[in-house]
Amino acid sequence: MKGKISTGLTLVLLASLLLFSLPAAAQDGTVTVMGVWGGGELDAFNKMVEPFEQASGIEVQYEGTRDLPTLLTTRLEAGNPPDIVAVSGPGMMKDLADDGDLINLENVYNMNYIREDFDEKWINLATYNDGMYAMFLAADVKSLVWYNPNVFEEYGYEVPETWEEMDQLAQQMQEDGITPWSIGLESGAASGWPGTDWIEDIMLRTTDPETYDKWVAHDIPWTDDRVKNAFEIFGKYTKNPDMVYGGPTAVLSTNFGDAPNPLFTDPPRAGLHRQASFITSFIKDNNPELKAGEDFDFFPLPPIDEEYGTPALGAADMLSMLNDNQEARQFMKYIATPGAQSIWLSELGKLGTHNRINPNVYPDEITRQMAEFLNNADTFRFDASDSMPASIGSGAFWQGILDYVSSQNLDSVLDSIEQNADEAYSSGEATN
Repeated sequence: MKGKISTGLTLVLLASLLLFSLPAAAQDGTVTVMGVWGGGELDAFNKMVEPFEQASGIEVQYEGTRDLPTLLTTRLEAGNPPDIVAVSGPGMMKDLADDGDLINLENVYNMNYIREDFDEKWINLATYNDGMYAMFLAADVKSLVWYNPNVFEEYGYEVPETWEEMDQLAQQMQEDGITPWSIGLESGAASGWPGTDWIEDIMLRTTDPETYDKWVAHDIPWTDDRVKNAFEIFGKYTKNPDMVYGGPTAVLSTNFGDAPNPLFTDPPRAGLHRQASFITSFIKDNNPELKAGEDFDFFPLPPIDEEYGTPALGAADMLSMLNDNQEARQFMKYIATPGAQSIWLSELGKLGTHNRINPNVYPDEITRQMAEFLNNADTFRFDASDSMPASIGSGAFWQGILDYVSSQNLDSVLDSIEQNADEAYSSGEATN
C-alpha cells in the first residue's frame, strides 16, 4: 500500500490507543455522524472508523448530505439530531453553541492531554465563551497554486515568488497559447465557496491580519474599499475570457473538483489552479496515472504587498457533539488520537493537527511540504466564510461570488451582502 500505513499496523495501533479511552469490555450501541463527505472522503471516513467499530463494538452510522445546514436544522427542530456533526467551521460551531445545541467537550476530554497534543491555535479556534465545542480531525491549507511541472519544464517557466511575477507568467502563458487559469465555482448547494477563498487570500495579502479579523467580525462593512479591491483583483481573472479557461461561463459551471483537469491535457488547456491541499485527492481520482511532485506540484500563493508576506489561509475538518451519550463520548475521544487522525491523513492528503502525527503517514513529499508551510507560516487565519454567521459565510458571500462572476455590478453585490450582514449581526446571529 504505497504511501500508507499498513492495515495491520493501523489496527494494532488503534486497538492499543482505544484501551485508554474505552471500557475494558467491548460494548454494543451506535453513534450517528452527519457530514458532507462523499466519494474518497467517505471512503477515508469508513476506513478510519473501522478499527473503532472493531475495538469498541459500537456501530458508526453515517448520514451524508451536501446541504448540511438545512438538514441539521430540520433534525434539530424535530428533536432528533445526530450524535456528532462535521461542522463547516468556527462560524457554524458558534451558531450551534449559541443555540445551546452543542456539548462542551471540556467535559469529555482530559484538557491537560488536549493542550499537550494540539497547538494553541487549534484549541483557540475550537473554544467559544465558556467551553470547547469542536475537535479538529485534520487541516487544509488553502493558499496554494497548482501546476504541471512537465509543462513548466517544456516551456521554461519558473515558479513565481511575487504576485507581479505570477501575472507576468500568466501573460507568457497567453503568448504560448495556454490559458493561464482554470477555476471552478460549482459545488451543488455550496456553489460559490471556491471564490470566497480567493477573496480571503487576497485580503490577507493586501491588508493586515487585524483588518481581516475586523472584516470577519463585521467591524468594517462589505462596501469598504479594501474588500472591494479584493473582489476587483479576483475579477481580473474570473471575468476575463483570455485569462480563465472557458471564460466566466465555465467558471460558474465547472465543478471545483474537476477544475484542475485542464492542466493535465496534452497540450495543456490551462497552466495554473488555485485551490486547497485537499484538491490532491481529486487530481488523483481524475488522473490516476499522475504522480505527486512529478506530474503535479504546488507553490504558495505569492505575496501582493511585501509588507504582509505570504500568509496561510486554512480550514479544517471539525467534529462537534450534539448528544451526550457514552457512544458519542467514545467516538470523540477516538478521533482525538494520532492513530485515528493518521488514517484520515494517509487516505486524503490532509494535514495533521495532532502534535504526535508521524510525518511518514503523509502519502507523498508534497503533502509533507504543505504541512510544513501551514505550520511555519508567520500569519495564519481560518477561512473567513467558515468563521462568519452561516447566513453570510455560506449564504450571501457564496451568492455574491456567483453574482459578481455573472457580471452583476460589484457595488450592488457588496451592498446586498452588507444588508444581509447588518441583519445577521444585529439579530444576534453573529458569532464573533
